[in-house]
Amino acid sequence: MIDLNFKYKEIITILAKSFSKDIDIAIILGSGLGGFADSVNIVKTVSTTSLPGYPPSTIPGHEGKIHLAEYKGKTLLLFQGRIHFYEGYHISQCILPAFIAVKLNCKKLFITNAAGGISPNLNPGDLMLIESFNGISIKYELTQLIGLASFEGKEKFLNSFLTAFKQTIIKAALEEKIRLNQGVYWFTKGPSYETPAEIKMMAKFGADAVGMSTVPEAAFAAYLGMDVAAVSCITNFAAGITKKKLNHSEVTETANLVKDKFERLVKRMIMLI
Repeated sequence: MIDLNFKYKEIITILAKSFSKDIDIAIILGSGLGGFADSVNIVKTVSTTSLPGYPPSTIPGHEGKIHLAEYKGKTLLLFQGRIHFYEGYHISQCILPAFIAVKLNCKKLFITNAAGGISPNLNPGDLMLIESFNGISIKYELTQLIGLASFEGKEKFLNSFLTAFKQTIIKAALEEKIRLNQGVYWFTKGPSYETPAEIKMMAKFGADAVGMSTVPEAAFAAYLGMDVAAVSCITNFAAGITKKKLNHSEVTETANLVKDKFERLVKRMIMLI
């Protein structure tokens, strides 16, 4: 197994000095959702390019910045951009934001992503609270990274999204009168979008949405004892649902259209934690 404490010692040392305040919640902002950082009070920003060994962000909509921020008396750690398998990175790099949050003594991790809608109940612009996940490919990589031999480790891995934190998000949605779907997120490594045939298979196995992120960070953070929850912004219909071709610009455009709804949900959640 990789010694993450050794691998990321310099990064953690720098961030611990830069972000010395107690942090209430860490938030990973997915594709097109990074604008949330502009709606809160930024106390300090560290560019990931200034951190030795931090993987560069290569995808539009992922700024590559880590912010210490404040909102309504709560201190936030915002990751404006994430690290994906499909960028050519190893699992030990993909889970880096979650590892940083744990090392900075943060107890809660909220993860967001852009996802393709599979369920007929989901349309572009909808928000979906992840209640479980699928995607067999991720289990091998995580097992190699952290080991899941203990009963406790297996339980935390399998129940990454089944936390009390989830109820807080549901309450936030109710208070803001936001329709919040719940469903199963199917993780794929990418980099290509799924084929229509693959989407049909995923639907038969109970998937409601599909994407290329979130599960590594969520499962790893849960394994380390964090309270984890995740919400997908449905930015497009998955391949084959309609005749329209998929592209990343559609993802960011749709995310921008639901900016207000997303911000209201997250801000209310922050107030309730």
